[in-house]
Amino acid sequence: MFKLNIKISNTMDVPIYEQVKDEIIRLIMSGELGPGDALPSMRRLAKDLGISIITTKRAYQDLEGAGYVHSIVGKGTYVSEQNTELQKERILNEIEGHIEAMLLASRQINLSREELDEMISIIEEDMT
Repeated sequence: MFKLNIKISNTMDVPIYEQVKDEIIRLIMSGELGPGDALPSMRRLAKDLGISIITTKRAYQDLEGAGYVHSIVGKGTYVSEQNTELQKERILNEIEGHIEAMLLASRQINLSREELDEMISIIEEDMT
């Protein structure tokens, strides 16, 4: 069993389970995890990341609910066969919604495109 390359942060406003879920989705969408690949057990992942097993359970449940993974009782959790283009379109649609909301909010205070770009760059640097 390999160790997943998952980065989480205690300083972000995003809950840890959501960070874990988002990181696993990133690994699936990038092709680092493919259909049929086994995820570490909830206990193993919790230990590797130094987080609660309840947190990993929530992330795995959300991933399963969204169709990214499936569980086989007594065997483990596996990446589901999926149409990655369809998943990518769903995520792109979600991003577009966030961009619309960001643009509407920035217009309320007459924030220039340059100021908005600068904010994005600063936030992006802080995330790496």
